[in-house]
Amino acid sequence: MSTLSSMRNLNALLVFVKVAETRSFTLAAQRLGLTSSAISKSIARLEQELGVKLLTRSTRLVNLTGEGASFFERCRQILTEIEDAESAVTATTATPKGRLRLQMPVGFGRRVIVPKMWEFTQRYPELSIDIELSDRQVDLTYEAVDAVIQIGPITDERVVAHRLCNLSFAAYASPEYLARHGTPLSPDDLDHHHCLAYLLPMSGDHREWRFSKNGQDFTKVVSGALNINNAESLLEAAIAGAGIVMVSDFIAGNALRSGKIQRILSEYVVAGPEVSVVHLPRSTLAAKVRVLVDYLKSIIEDIDPQALSKTEH
Repeated sequence: MSTLSSMRNLNALLVFVKVAETRSFTLAAQRLGLTSSAISKSIARLEQELGVKLLTRSTRLVNLTGEGASFFERCRQILTEIEDAESAVTATTATPKGRLRLQMPVGFGRRVIVPKMWEFTQRYPELSIDIELSDRQVDLTYEAVDAVIQIGPITDERVVAHRLCNLSFAAYASPEYLARHGTPLSPDDLDHHHCLAYLLPMSGDHREWRFSKNGQDFTKVVSGALNINNAESLLEAAIAGAGIVMVSDFIAGNALRSGKIQRILSEYVVAGPEVSVVHLPRSTLAAKVRVLVDYLKSIIEDIDPQALSKTEH
């Protein structure tokens, strides 16, 4: 029996895919504007028609069975093809509208992107922007996020990435700290200083500091009495005289220009990671994603070159 002929319409597929993506009947219901009861009944009917169990339910989470995982991939392909077909027809005339969900790292988002997003909403008044500021890793395949600004290499082959820029990281300290403790002349001198490290919460480790000299890159693991998983907070501690930090230029820019901190070990500065905006391939034709990517590129082009080190697109 054909699946399409046995089901009333594609709504059952949409409900199933949303439950599989969110791993929750409640979240799926919220995303689709339905009740949890309607979601549960739709899944039950679908499982009855197919004659297989697609989901297993626990008190806190919904999981896919083996058959459910296979069916999920096929359903997602079907819905993606339908979305692509609709987008292809309307791409040239579509007005960006609806809700656009964007996730980005806290520091980069606060300093570079968020101050410019009000202008974006004025340019596209039919768009509503939801921005999540967090340093967590987002899985676009399973989360209701349209695009992510990512710092670092792109390892997910399922996404489309648009490079925005490269960051430049350097070591900084306040004039007061350097007056009290002296200025380190090499990375080895850091062993005798108070270093404020970036804490990696998931592992409990501290982010390595990268340096370069005579074309050779090397790293150094530092930590001290105060280690924080937020670059802006680390900078504030350095301004207060707590020690030496390594942060990107866009974080340090204002404090550096005002004299609250000084750059040290300048001859050891290494090129930082890439910054990209990424989305799923099916979003390429969506008007709201296309205008977002173009706008983000224009933001970077207008940034002070001392705050961000530009790369070729």
